[in-house]
Formats: sequence, C-alpha cells, structure tokens
Amino acid sequence: MKRSVITCDMEGRVLTMNRGAEEIFGYKKDEIIGKKRVSIFSPGEIVIQNVANWLSTADKMGEFIGKTYFLRKDGSKINAKIRITPLFGNGKDKPQTGYCGETTVIDETVTVPINFLTKIIKGVAITRIPFTSASIFPMLAIASYYAGLGDGLFSIFNLVLAVFGVLMLHLSSNVFNDYFDVSDGTDEANNEYFQPGGAAITGGSRAIELGIITLDKTKTVATALLVSSLVIASGLFYNIQNITGSSYNVYGALSIGLIGLFLGYFYTGRPLRLVARRGLGELSIFLAFGPMLTLGTGYAISVETISLFSTEFYMLLSLGIPFGFLTTNILFINQFPDADSDAITGKNHLVVTFGKKISRWGYLILLSSAFYSSVYMTNLLDTHEYFSSQFFIIGNSALYLYGLYIFSKLYRNYEKRELVNSNINTIVLQTLFSIFYIISLNLYFV
Repeated sequence: MKRSVITCDMEGRVLTMNRGAEEIFGYKKDEIIGKKRVSIFSPGEIVIQNVANWLSTADKMGEFIGKTYFLRKDGSKINAKIRITPLFGNGKDKPQTGYCGETTVIDETVTVPINFLTKIIKGVAITRIPFTSASIFPMLAIASYYAGLGDGLFSIFNLVLAVFGVLMLHLSSNVFNDYFDVSDGTDEANNEYFQPGGAAITGGSRAIELGIITLDKTKTVATALLVSSLVIASGLFYNIQNITGSSYNVYGALSIGLIGLFLGYFYTGRPLRLVARRGLGELSIFLAFGPMLTLGTGYAISVETISLFSTEFYMLLSLGIPFGFLTTNILFINQFPDADSDAITGKNHLVVTFGKKISRWGYLILLSSAFYSSVYMTNLLDTHEYFSSQFFIIGNSALYLYGLYIFSKLYRNYEKRELVNSNINTIVLQTLFSIFYIISLNLYFV
C-alpha cells in the first residue's frame, strides 16, 4: 500500500517528501520542495474549513487521524487516510518547527461536506474584503469632518451610496490584481508570502492556487464587481445633482472615480502595470487611498457645491494626505516578503528597486510623513466647534510612537518570518488612525 510522507514548516511550506508522495500526488520533488505549500494537495474549501482544526488537534493530542480526499497534479481525486503530527527542532521540549503528514490511499469513497460558513469565508478570501477598511474608514472620517462643522452639511444617503460604490470598486481592483498577478506568473513564483492563520496578508489571495476559483472565473467576478460599482455610481451622481442643484460636484466625483478606476485596474494590469514601474505603484496607492479618496468623498456627500481650488477643496485634499501615506506603508511593508519573487517576474516596486535593507528607511519616511502632515492639520481644523487641538496632538503622538515601535521591529526582522507581526501591526495602525480621526473631527460628546 502506497504511503506518502511530507513535512512542512509552521506556514505549510514543504520541506521534504518521500518517493511515495511523488507517486501518489504526481508531482516531482523539485516541483514542490521549497516552492509550494501543502495546501496545493487539497481542494481549497477543505483547506479553509478543516485544516486549522486538524493542526490544532495534532498540537493538543500529539496527532490527528482522519479521512479526507486530495487532488493529484492531473486533478483526479485521491481518497485517503491521514495522520498529522507536530515536529520539533530537537525533542518535544524545544519549539515546534512544523508538521509531518502521512497519507495512505484507501479504496472507500470519502466525502467532505462543505458548510455555509465556509462558502462565505471563500468569498472573503477571493475578494480580500478586510483590506477595504483602507478605503472605507477615510470616507467615514470625511463624514465626521462635515458633522463637526454643523448640522445638515452632508447627505447620509449619498454617504451610503458612496461607501458601497467605493467598496465594490476596491473589491474589483483586488480581484483584478489577483488575476493579473497569476497571469504574469508573480504568484506562481512566490512561496514566501505571509498568510497567518489562513488570512492573506501578502502575496495575493492565493484563491486560484488553492482551486477555490479558476483564473477565468476570477476575471468574471472582478468585472461583475466593477459593473456593480458603476451602477451604484450612476445612482449616486443622480442624487448629487438633485441635492446640490448643480452638476459641479457630479463632475468632480466622476473625474475622481474614473481616475481611481484607472489606477486600480492598471496597478497590475498591462500594458501599464504601474506596480512594476519603480515608484509609480506606490504613488498610485497614495493618491487613490489618500487625497483623491477624501476629495471624492466630499464631492459625493456635500450638500453644497465644492468649487475647484476653493478652501474646502484644499481642506479635503489635505485631510487625505496622512491616510495616503499610512495606506501606502501597508503596501510598502507587504513588498518585503514578496520582493525576491517579484524581482524575478519584473515587478519592480520600490523594495525591489532599493533592496530590503535600504527600504527599511522608506517605511520610516512614509510613517513620519503621515504624522507630520496630520499634525500640520491642527491649525486648519482648530476652527471646528467640536475639535480639540490638545486631544489631536496627544492622539497623533501616541499613534506615531506605536508606528516607531513597528518600525523598530521591521528594522530587525526585515529578512525574517517574524516580520509578519509588523505587517499586521501596520494594518492595525492605519485602522486605529482612521478611528482616531473619525472621533477627533467630531468630539460632539465633549
């Protein structure tokens, strides 16, 4: 009876596989070892639903024994009995280093029911919904800004339409980016991505690699999300016209929406592929998730016309600058683990261009620029009725110190797997900053 033995590290990267594994799964060792993760052998829905529990049981009980089915390289099904055990560096008193999976082919037909929650998680994985906080929170900050100025200055209904429109556009960009990265071979070459607990942090969603969705279906989903965004936008533009009695804000929101669509699509889309053009990708993220987003939100929700180059125009642009820097830093630090594979496939972003060691300082520059531009806003915002400059300065200072802590970890771990904690904390920092802005721009309860 054939028996496969495969070992992997704590992230699932394959370390060893025996001859039986080659015969059962149809892959050669040089295709898998150091290049793929064990998830490649299982249907994606089974990975999402069951693997975490299997590993948890193995950690607690010393082993997990069960039945499942795998997929060969040619896509055919393998009914199997599995045994998973934890691996330790030098005895069980040492830190755990990974897992060993033993697979025995069996004659019986194995079915693994997929529950409804798994299907929801599948959709989250494909679209990377959690990352949309980078676009939604700054919009809510602009709503808070108007609420702090006085009553009735923005349309709540238009805010809802704008949020859902931007949400659909952001999700569409995420899925298009996956489509183009797989098409260009970028994801295929990357085995260093961070995906703690199955959550995609760097290296794309990996949904196509897991078999959750096909490449063609990915393009279809991305297009459907884009069309949804355009339909919502048409309703928003109609309502802007009715509320303001002018087309001026419509033209402003439309122009920014089209630019955002352009940057989101061509961030990884050819022929421009902005992410590969040594800084243009980072600039695109800064603009799309910073000044353009906040100005566009103002055009969308304001009940008054925002004139070009007016005081309000510049205020809305300025409010987006710190958001742009912090969101760009999320992208920037996520480039570190992917840099080697990105370089191979010509994805020449700034970390590839300058190298990881020098690029550490790029993170600090973006971080400092975010908080310098934020503190600069103090005098501009001090005219608001519900605004406290003291609260604003203290909050910015505390968050900047948190950012410096993240940088210190990045500085030491920029070539280590422990860097993932800094990646996660950079996302947390942007979220906390957004919540801080939402509160500080409208301290009505003080």
